[in-house]
Amino acid sequence: MKSTMSSRTACVTVLTALILATGLAQAAEKKDHPGTAEPEMRYKGAPSPIPPGAAKETISPKAPRLSKDEFARSKQVYFERCAGCHGVLRKGATGKPLTADIMLKRGTQYLKAFINYGSPAGMPNWGASGELTAKEVDMIARYLQHEPPVPPEFGMEEMKASWKVLVPVNKRPTKQMNTINLDNLFSVTLRDSGEVALIDGDTKKIVNVVKTGYAVHISRLSSSGRYLYVIGRDAKINLIDLWMKAPDNVAEIKIGLEARSVETSKYKGFEDKYAIGGAYWPPQYVIMGGDTLEPLKIVSTRGMTVDTQEFHPEPRVASIVASHAHPEFVVNIKETGKILMVNYADIENLKVTTIDAARFLHDGGWDSTKRYFLVAANKSNKIAVVDSKEDKLAAMVEVGQIPHPGRGANFKDPQYGPVWATGHLGDDTIAVIGTDPGWLNKKHAWKVVRTLKGQGGGSLFIKTHPKSTNLWVDTPLNPDTKISQSVAVFDLKSLDKGYDVLPIADWAELGEGPKRVVHPEYSMDGSEVWFSVWNGKEQQSAIVIVDDKTRKLKHVIKDKRLVTPTGKFNVYNTQRDIY
Repeated sequence: MKSTMSSRTACVTVLTALILATGLAQAAEKKDHPGTAEPEMRYKGAPSPIPPGAAKETISPKAPRLSKDEFARSKQVYFERCAGCHGVLRKGATGKPLTADIMLKRGTQYLKAFINYGSPAGMPNWGASGELTAKEVDMIARYLQHEPPVPPEFGMEEMKASWKVLVPVNKRPTKQMNTINLDNLFSVTLRDSGEVALIDGDTKKIVNVVKTGYAVHISRLSSSGRYLYVIGRDAKINLIDLWMKAPDNVAEIKIGLEARSVETSKYKGFEDKYAIGGAYWPPQYVIMGGDTLEPLKIVSTRGMTVDTQEFHPEPRVASIVASHAHPEFVVNIKETGKILMVNYADIENLKVTTIDAARFLHDGGWDSTKRYFLVAANKSNKIAVVDSKEDKLAAMVEVGQIPHPGRGANFKDPQYGPVWATGHLGDDTIAVIGTDPGWLNKKHAWKVVRTLKGQGGGSLFIKTHPKSTNLWVDTPLNPDTKISQSVAVFDLKSLDKGYDVLPIADWAELGEGPKRVVHPEYSMDGSEVWFSVWNGKEQQSAIVIVDDKTRKLKHVIKDKRLVTPTGKFNVYNTQRDIY
């Protein structure tokens, strides 16, 4: 009887897999990912920079057999294709959990069909699209039924081993040794070369190209404006001294194996004293010396989720900003949905206020008063608003599909007063949120007061400037090249009139390549907007500079050293949180 039931169960499993495969195959003929926007698929496909070989292998006796070579190859494929969505430990992130207990119940045939054809919920059709061979699909289906390989921890011993002070503090300049207008200097991420280009905003010339970690995610400025901090996705932080004759690295450290965020202390009396880095793996944040990057305090972010109150072993640090109201860092934890107000006044006796928000916290920015921090909980389709003065949640605002504001955009709406805006990855809308809880605009505060229609989904950044009447919105992840290679610009005085489209990539005159236009960034005085035309690694890229008032092409920077430029950070605006 037991044997008969087992056979029936196996037949049902195979039949389910075949039905799933047939249905999804038919859907795939019409659309690769029915029900899921292509911009979302492009965004979620980023590989993990954790070396697969560093993860300890665990062979599960109940799981289908894998050879040593198959296990190694499967591990590499998972880290490159799957970890960004499902997490290194497969506990689930923006994607569903893929733990061994769940996968064993599904079985090899079901998993092969799922991996091959994907799902309407957002799982790519890895096999049907040709990304993975039939052999690789079968291999991954078996691999998922084994316990996930666990990357090593990265603690104080490892950090100190990676920490280098390249130029001691007492050997550094005591005054600015170059003639650069540092306020109008731009730090430009050269994503695939592991560098940043420092570009003089006045002369439009490259001052220096500085070696950094892989795929620098963000650049931040010390409170004084002297030090530039950059962090790569490989968790390497570089400290660059802008006072040197040729600005260059003076210290570096690795805070883990994968990371996204870095920030510096800005509160009065703590200027330039501390830096903080947030890691994806291990899930932790690290407080360091501001002028040396010496690791001082490591804090794990593992804990319970805000909704189901379940333990999560891999809650990644998404973004960090420095409070202007207290000596605190605002640390946003992606998977658990918690916002940590980390008080650094006494790091030996660290005080942390935990604010429950919503899962999948990502990036965000300050309102115009720098009291309220608005952060996207992207897969929850919400914006969490934190009152940094009171250290509490002020509001949760429902917005469109997968908000991705960067730092967002602050401006004064002619009807609703002070507002902050975000674009979206999953739809073509721009949400405009009231940010003034004072008596004059109280009824509009923390509500979507306008929903603008943009070019399309796939927006990563939105930007304006206090001296500008324009609102710029990029769409680099949109599958339509006309949209991904251009930008939409709204007139803040007449938002209802819709947007104009500027053909930024065409103005660059680069020839062949994907040429995605990404990340508008203003010059110090708000007169220029800089755009990256992000081409293939082996193709020419460029920076296109537009006159903000006339919306006409002003200058194009082309240089063979500009390899895959993406984010750009103006010193003055970044230092002062102007956006």
